[in-house]
Amino acid sequence: MPNIAVLGSTGSIGRMTLEVVASLGVPYRIVALSAARQTGLLARQAAETGARAVAVPDERAAQAVRKALPKGAAPEILAGPAGLELLVARPDVQIVLSAVVGGAGLPAALAAVRAGKRLALANKESLVMAGDLVMAEARRSGAEVIPVDSEHSAIFQSLAGGRRSEVRRVLLTASGGPFYSRAVEELAHVTPQEALNHPTWSMGRKITIDSATLMNKALEVIEAHHLFGLAAEQIQVIIHRESTMHSLVEFIDGSCLAQLGPPDMRTPIQYALTYPERRAAPWPRLDLAMLGGLHFDEPDARKFPALGLGFEVVRRGGSLGAALSGADETAVAAFLDGQVRFTDVVPVVKRVLDAHRWIAQPTLQDVLATDAWAREEAKRWKPSCTSSK
Repeated sequence: MPNIAVLGSTGSIGRMTLEVVASLGVPYRIVALSAARQTGLLARQAAETGARAVAVPDERAAQAVRKALPKGAAPEILAGPAGLELLVARPDVQIVLSAVVGGAGLPAALAAVRAGKRLALANKESLVMAGDLVMAEARRSGAEVIPVDSEHSAIFQSLAGGRRSEVRRVLLTASGGPFYSRAVEELAHVTPQEALNHPTWSMGRKITIDSATLMNKALEVIEAHHLFGLAAEQIQVIIHRESTMHSLVEFIDGSCLAQLGPPDMRTPIQYALTYPERRAAPWPRLDLAMLGGLHFDEPDARKFPALGLGFEVVRRGGSLGAALSGADETAVAAFLDGQVRFTDVVPVVKRVLDAHRWIAQPTLQDVLATDAWAREEAKRWKPSCTSSK
């Protein structure tokens, strides 16, 4: 039975996953959920899906869930930092869809692959921070890691057309975000509300800001490196405003295979759950005639310096990804809180990377310590970045 645990069930990806599972019907079933906030919504989701267990960060959240549960719903409630790891290790869970935001998803991702589960991964930071560790554990246990990001799902699907050894390169497509057409001189004055207004995708707040800076694409470069064993020279980013060609694989004979579809995350979510099968879905289909055309462009490195940081992490490896992830989370949160400008976000991250004491082969403890250090270091840099504000 494909019993599913959804981590981050109250976020945008989590809510879409519940919609997908409801559409799939038997034999797919939600048996476990988790959320960091929105305890009322989590309680409703648990009651509606019949989930057997839920995980929350602390006892206060657990009490809120108990209070909000309707009569007759009585899932096991796991409270505390180890809750996610206990949830994914349950013997009645076969598929773990991780939509947790940020570095908080890493311990559960490791627990899932160590337990031999299928990890449907929407939390890219797990691989950015500790891709070598996660993929090594997956190989040891035989766990499947199936990408949910639309770009990596597209690559995963396109790779069915050839062997990994026959891949020349992959092209990760990027929408360019809401500021693609703005002059770089105008970006210092954009507001969080403007940055959250993505032109094609509906996503959570953190990933939407990352999309606006193209840091999201930098993270995806690192993720592609770990998922598919690609060198930095085998990964290229291309701007594609329509967001319908989700990525492309070029093989050594010049053949190119791409996956196209509407900008709708329900498609890669469903594929990660049903792989290797495809199931009928009620979502809207791609109408190329109505679309009229597909357009591509090179990203502007001056406007989007985040991309270079992603390739630097791929080339150097080690603990640098954990430093990037922690610093970016902190810088994005500061921008959303109005503490720094939009144009401060990437410079903060770069300064943290420059100050980082690199570890070539980090342990999990090294990764977590680097993440914690990077968050504090990013806070320390913020005053210098806002002096001209």
